[in-house]
Amino acid sequence: MISKIPKSVAIIVAHPDDETLWAGGMALSHPSWRWFTVCLCRGSDKDRSPKFYKALNVLKSEGIMGDLDDGPEQTPLEEKEVERAIMQLLPNTHFDLIITHNPSGDHARNVRDEEVSKAVINLWYAGKISTNELWTFAYEDGNQEYFPKPVEKATIYRTLTNRIWLRKYSLLTETYGIKKDSLDVETTPKAEAFWKFTDPYDAQRWLKMSGA
Repeated sequence: MISKIPKSVAIIVAHPDDETLWAGGMALSHPSWRWFTVCLCRGSDKDRSPKFYKALNVLKSEGIMGDLDDGPEQTPLEEKEVERAIMQLLPNTHFDLIITHNPSGDHARNVRDEEVSKAVINLWYAGKISTNELWTFAYEDGNQEYFPKPVEKATIYRTLTNRIWLRKYSLLTETYGIKKDSLDVETTPKAEAFWKFTDPYDAQRWLKMSGA
């Protein structure tokens, strides 16, 4: 059960629109929570950067963008570089909850998504970021056989109301301007799922089991 007590929540993602696609419904459903969104890539992108901040305004979230390399080659980055970027962007404070990517990816095994997830888990384990709980996105696509869908057996599985889903869909299609026949928009989950951790040791163990 999700507490109704206002929380301080950080979302840490690789790309602008990740926060909306995978957790936008949660943010829209809890406007009283204190949200802060960190996006590690595309800070200098003159198209996507302004759209990111417009989306955060709708999500009632503060936030900031970094500018890690996000070229089409998806060249792996050094672990310390990703961790350092997170530390520079994330406010040095305690959060009730941090939400981030799954170390096995959310869809299409995106390298940056996986690197960000791994970095967040390692930083929590090392005591360099502070949170009561860590949630990672819980979606699967059958090895790209179908659009990503929420894992029904995840720790947290929440079906969105039609009103919340439409607002989320509007953020992707109107605020971000993503084409309606694109993978992200076609995916737009009507439920959101997360794996929940309250102990960094459990998260670290899960990370190693995932092979990340």
